[in-house]
Amino acid sequence: MDDTALGTAGDQELLAAHVAGDADAFGELVRRYRDRLWAVALRTLGDREEAADAVQDALVSAYRAAHTFRGQSAVTTWLHRITVNACLDRARKAATRKTSPVDDAERLDQLLEPHESAEAPAERQDLHRELIKAMSSLPAEQRAALVLVDMQGYPVAEAAQILDVPTGTVKSRCARGRARLLPLLKHLRPQSAETGNDTPADAARNRMPGASVPPASRPKDAGPQNPAAVKGGGGRA
Repeated sequence: MDDTALGTAGDQELLAAHVAGDADAFGELVRRYRDRLWAVALRTLGDREEAADAVQDALVSAYRAAHTFRGQSAVTTWLHRITVNACLDRARKAATRKTSPVDDAERLDQLLEPHESAEAPAERQDLHRELIKAMSSLPAEQRAALVLVDMQGYPVAEAAQILDVPTGTVKSRCARGRARLLPLLKHLRPQSAETGNDTPADAARNRMPGASVPPASRPKDAGPQNPAAVKGGGGRA
């Protein structure tokens, strides 16, 4: 495909072209969705190096396994599933060793709140650190569900497709994750919530960086606007 055709082709068309031998088709898919995949990986793993490696592994796996795609879900759902699985694999392997939460506040501002200035107040930087640290305390499966539903704004049904589990499992993981986060985030509850209708869990979730965008306002298949580099390299299929 030429550049014009690449830019206007649908996701499934690009994947089919890649399988047929087009050297540029998969690169266009990466260009479209690597930022969103990066955001999911970073929020799930809480570590930039681990997130970059997970996205790298996922893209290499997708590149090699493209011929197995049968169109039973959207290409974006398929890519997210591979990425989340790569993240969960890394999280499980890291469970036996001590890991540090992301401490680069400026980088977090750029990635998690792309529409705001990277020069966030010190209080906001501290908030980001606390939230990432709290998320890192959750089991990987609960963390992944919360990232997709509460941070990325995916409907439960779509998150269930990505995670390849029933919708009830996603709801259960989210509920348990929120319950575990609440004691850790209770002190971050906005003062205005004291007289509002929000529960403490609602208030805590609303303070999370990259809190979910209502599905009605999230364009279908629209990726994030922040730039994020994905490291190249090998991986496993």
